[in-house]
Amino acid sequence: MKNIIIADQIFDMFPSFRREVIIVRSLQNRSSFKPVRRLLKQEIDNKIGMEYADDPRLQSWDEAHASFGSSPEKYLPSIKSLLKRIQTNAALPFVNTVVALFNYISLKYCLPCGGDDITAIEGNLVLGIAKGTETFQALGSEETENPAPGEVIYFDSKTQNIMCRRWNWRNGEHTKIGLSSQSLVINIDCLPPTTTAIGVQAQEELVSLLEKHCEAKTEIGSLHKDCREFSVA
Repeated sequence: MKNIIIADQIFDMFPSFRREVIIVRSLQNRSSFKPVRRLLKQEIDNKIGMEYADDPRLQSWDEAHASFGSSPEKYLPSIKSLLKRIQTNAALPFVNTVVALFNYISLKYCLPCGGDDITAIEGNLVLGIAKGTETFQALGSEETENPAPGEVIYFDSKTQNIMCRRWNWRNGEHTKIGLSSQSLVINIDCLPPTTTAIGVQAQEELVSLLEKHCEAKTEIGSLHKDCREFSVA
């Protein structure tokens, strides 16, 4: 039994934070899939020319990163990074169908969305504060590093392996979602001014897309200050 846990310190700092969760039990992932390519390209085109610097949804993530000592200009929150990339090149790499759908939801709702392969995780999946001894291997890298003490990290409680550094800045190599992945945990993170209704809408749309385009079997949950733990059977 594994649990997804949001540490108390996160809610001490961000009492209005919510994480909408999708558990995927099985799916058909693809390296290329035209319907999803078209969907993602349409949303990229919708966001070209967007003046995101003063968008309060992005500012909230900048402020969150700054509050735990991370520079949001040097280490961009994931949604800010996506928007910046498409302004200079109106495309994103199509890693696989699931990752493309993450990117579509992130762009459409201007919020962080990502996921991990459950089978690569041994303990609980914890969003908490780094001690500095945890280990991280960035996606696509062979080097191992440690986080800064006090940094918000998403990590495996048993192995102390980090799945994502600086909350949503960079994903790890060990739990990446590949074509053979069958059991996933997907997170959609929300800070004000993103409302609960918007977060749930994004969750519901992603579930629908995963079921339609990936034949996924799904389960949903929500984590917030009144519900800080969710079981992954």
